[in-house]
Amino acid sequence: MRHSSLERDEVRTRKIFLGVFYFCAATMAAITFYALYVSIADYSKTGTIAIGKVLEETEFPVHGLAKLVTYLMIVSVVGWYCVVRLGGEKVKSIPKWLKSILQLIVLAIAVVALYEFVYNFTIWEALITAQAIKGTINPDNVVVPYPNPNTPWSLVFATKMSLAAFLIAAHGFYTMSKPEKKFREE
Repeated sequence: MRHSSLERDEVRTRKIFLGVFYFCAATMAAITFYALYVSIADYSKTGTIAIGKVLEETEFPVHGLAKLVTYLMIVSVVGWYCVVRLGGEKVKSIPKWLKSILQLIVLAIAVVALYEFVYNFTIWEALITAQAIKGTINPDNVVVPYPNPNTPWSLVFATKMSLAAFLIAAHGFYTMSKPEKKFREE
């Protein structure tokens, strides 16, 4: 049985999205395990930890190139997009009442993620300004002792990951809220 050109194109497209998704998932797992390993080693030596600091400090593959937190942000968003492209049609089969609940949850996540992004970015800007007034600027080396003073957060990590969370949640809300296409029979 011969497949039409359209069917072959759909199969190829699906394989591309599947391959990119697996690459993103493997990259996310590798970055996470690396960060956990280095953070545990640092914590065992110093007794302190700053969330996301190792991802913000590690440049890959060479010094001066992108940081691991940037790669994590990118593969999170691209991986999500691949998931939606691969399984987005399944949303249509969800009962409307359940879809409504999921939309409200995803909308709430998007609002919180947007707030966190704006909050973290504003704090980051203020701390960079304070550094500039003192005559030293290092925007990548800013941590904030929030929400727990014993475990400060890297603002680079918090800002980039809250942006990724907002993009994913907003896209999820959009995907679930799109009106279904109705085809007219002629």
